[in-house]
Amino acid sequence: MRNIETRKYQADADALNSLLSKAKSEQRRDDALAVSIRIAALAIHARKNEMSATEIIELLDKEASRFETQAQELH
Repeated sequence: MRNIETRKYQADADALNSLLSKAKSEQRRDDALAVSIRIAALAIHARKNEMSATEIIELLDKEASRFETQAQELH
């Protein structure tokens, strides 16, 4: 049997809302940075391989599907 210590904390609703808001803002910032880095990598890949417009569109379609799948897994 484990000795589990439980503690009760008094939390102000405004403080919790502020903390949650800050966490959401940081997550959105991190998500935007990740997408930006991924798009830049795709652009470098397309440029390096001298891809045609059709190939780039196919690449973007695959990437969009990847993001959609990832979003569905999170919900």
